[in-house]
Amino acid sequence: MPTSTDSTFVQLLGEQVRHEFTASQQYIAIAIWFDDLDLPRLAERFYAQSVEERNHAMMMVRYMLDRDWDVEIPGVDDVRNTFDKPADPIAVALAQEKKVTEQCEALFRAARAEGDVLSEQFMLWFLKEQVEEVASMNSLLTITQRAGDDWFQIEEHLAREPQSDASDNSAPEAAGGAL
Repeated sequence: MPTSTDSTFVQLLGEQVRHEFTASQQYIAIAIWFDDLDLPRLAERFYAQSVEERNHAMMMVRYMLDRDWDVEIPGVDDVRNTFDKPADPIAVALAQEKKVTEQCEALFRAARAEGDVLSEQFMLWFLKEQVEEVASMNSLLTITQRAGDDWFQIEEHLAREPQSDASDNSAPEAAGGAL
């Protein structure tokens, strides 16, 4: 069993906790930017996304605790707070989701290289989640670009779009419970 002192996977997972918390903060900044522009559906979407990223970090913390690995809660990286138009923060979010996908793939490869089948299985849920996250953000960016300067078309699209059910019984447990 890997320990926190000799495992690339454990080291990467600790770093991923920081990435997930940073993503959560970035989504709060995006939500506030939309909220300030009186675009409530876009704001709601990114407030919810922030909570989801926080939950991902806490799922990783719970897994580390369950495996009896050292856990250190890191600070977060700087986030962007200002944008010119709605496509800008959504493009930032899409790039962020693509980066997280690469990070999750690296975690999966590290677990496989170390023969840690439990961690491989753990990372499968996150890989599935990233496919959904990238696709969703890509679609939102496309809709936003098509709307051009008519920002309220984006709001109307979100009003018509069915809301996804956030509960997933196959999701890992979050330390302290999911929000």
